[in-house]
Amino acid sequence: MLLPVNATLGVVLAVLLAAAVAVAAVARLGHSRAIALAGLRAAAQLAAVSYLIGWVVRALPWLLCFLMLMFAVAARTAGRRITQNRTWWWAAVPIAVGVAPVIALLLLTGLLPPRGLTLIPVTGILIGGALTATVLGGRRALDELEIRRGEFEAGLALGLLDREARMEVARPAASDALLPGLDQTRTVGLVTLPGAFVGMLLGGASPVQAGAVQLFVLVALLAVQAAACAVVLELVARGWIHRVPLRTAEGE
Repeated sequence: MLLPVNATLGVVLAVLLAAAVAVAAVARLGHSRAIALAGLRAAAQLAAVSYLIGWVVRALPWLLCFLMLMFAVAARTAGRRITQNRTWWWAAVPIAVGVAPVIALLLLTGLLPPRGLTLIPVTGILIGGALTATVLGGRRALDELEIRRGEFEAGLALGLLDREARMEVARPAASDALLPGLDQTRTVGLVTLPGAFVGMLLGGASPVQAGAVQLFVLVALLAVQAAACAVVLELVARGWIHRVPLRTAEGE
């Protein structure tokens, strides 16, 4: 076991969270309260999930409900990060397009057993990767369209369609969403030993087995994030995800 679950662990976690909040406050990063709330939410949510997984994995209907809950929370989180109007629900599309085919392929080939204890963590990892790519790609695309609005309008003046003009401006910025995954894959084993690798070793697997599982996770994440980034960029280019305030959009 890597960490003993005792009072010492609780104290260390509290100190680290307080340090993160203090640093953000002193440096005026603007997210001190968000850091504190995120840490407390993580503790509560992990405690609940740790309790629930034990019996969720025993029944297929509850397992499916749990997976759908994970997807719904990811879609809602991504949507709210990207935009604050009714277009937020479109964030579910890139996450689904990225994750669903990969999970289906793994189940059909038998590489992923249809059991809760394997399906939940793998699906969670992939949904988390799609969430990150969707948020970063969507936000960067919309930010770029706001900053370079003149270039977008110039493209329209030259005869480009709305989608084409938005795509020319937003594509380079949105593609930056792939950089975290690329850097993690390029430096694995040299800079970091990711969680899947360490978890397999602690569980008694051989280094070769642990390396194979980690390689699978990284390559699957690259596929998921590339698909999610491409879809969210397309949605922004078509104007289906935008930052027009809700009242303004309703009045148009």
